[in-house]
Amino acid sequence: MGEAIQSSYNESERDRLYKRTLTVVSISQLFGGAGLAAGITVGALLAEDILGTASYAGLPTALFTIGSAVTAFIVGKTSQHYGRRIGLTIGFIVGGLGALGVVLAAILQNIYLLFFFLFLYGAGTATNLQARYAGSDLANENQRGKAVSLTMVMTTFGAVLGPNLVNTMGEVASRLTIPPLAGPFLLSALAYIVAGIVLFILLRPDPFILAKQWVAEEEKQKSSAVIATNRVNNYHIVVGATVMILTQLIMVAIMTMTPVHMLHHGHTLQAIGVVIGVHIGAMYLPSLFTGVLVDRLGRYFMAIAAGVTLLLSGITAASLPEDSLFGLILALALLGLGWNFGLISGTTLIVDGTTNDNRAHIQGKVDVFIALSGATGGLLSGMVVAHSSYATLSIVGGLISFVLVPIVFWPKLAKTNS
Repeated sequence: MGEAIQSSYNESERDRLYKRTLTVVSISQLFGGAGLAAGITVGALLAEDILGTASYAGLPTALFTIGSAVTAFIVGKTSQHYGRRIGLTIGFIVGGLGALGVVLAAILQNIYLLFFFLFLYGAGTATNLQARYAGSDLANENQRGKAVSLTMVMTTFGAVLGPNLVNTMGEVASRLTIPPLAGPFLLSALAYIVAGIVLFILLRPDPFILAKQWVAEEEKQKSSAVIATNRVNNYHIVVGATVMILTQLIMVAIMTMTPVHMLHHGHTLQAIGVVIGVHIGAMYLPSLFTGVLVDRLGRYFMAIAAGVTLLLSGITAASLPEDSLFGLILALALLGLGWNFGLISGTTLIVDGTTNDNRAHIQGKVDVFIALSGATGGLLSGMVVAHSSYATLSIVGGLISFVLVPIVFWPKLAKTNS
């Protein structure tokens, strides 16, 4: 099962391989972030251009997040049996091929091909998120929040760069007689494929397989009482999953309709690229300190902080003038920050609540629901804006986010009353 690894457990070796894994995953995330962000920026605009209506502008996000859900399950299952290296490589390569397919669909102006290849493109989104788990495989309990954060930091640079290359890639596409809105997907294809190649070549030894072997060695030396404490914690899993699902739903819904909202109110593609670039930067750059806060202040504290921050984002987006570029930058920055708090605290809870015997599989299953929540947010967001307004969407998202507070306290109350 998976690649054979001959290595005895010791702390210095674990620390060395832990740092090496973080480095390799971070390099892949630099490219993965560019692939993710470039497509997100223009996906809704491309569909609106082909369909001729904004009512279904959220459908592209829904499609590639559904593709992300399917991939999350496959990558998780594959990683459980064959290790992170194989699972993540497959996911990124499929995402890259999907991005190339989106370019083909745009050239042919074929909406059905566009929908199919957006579905495949979602594989890159799922894999980009799944990679965060790889960094925590060799981390000890007090390093997990930081480990998840560090694997996400490099995503920032690619994620900020991608949207700001929208105009440049559009010009490149025009020279190649490709519709300008398809240009960013050329960048996505290249970025995802390079990310997959980096992991395939450099992620050796596989951290997940190695961690399982080391845990087996440790357990041989422990008493049965100590081993019994290393079991699945369902409270951590349920709360961690719920926090990530709700933050993903809110973030995707508001983010998806922001480019359409801005275009309808006279903002340029360059301005849209700046707003989305700041947003995605806020999604990942705070990881520099979020992981430390999660480890020091606690997983539950930061989950509540996620809900409060998302509420502030919704209020900001809804209350400031629609033509205010500064207001949109601030609102989308808060949206990204709230998502960051929720993702890292929730991810750490999932790692805390699982064991090496089921961790990758459960992580994949949780990411399925995260992706489906994103698909739901993307699909409904266009309809809400078309039949009401962007302000309504923002306020509703903010109110939903505040539900995180009772959810976080639920397991503690349930445990107290049991």
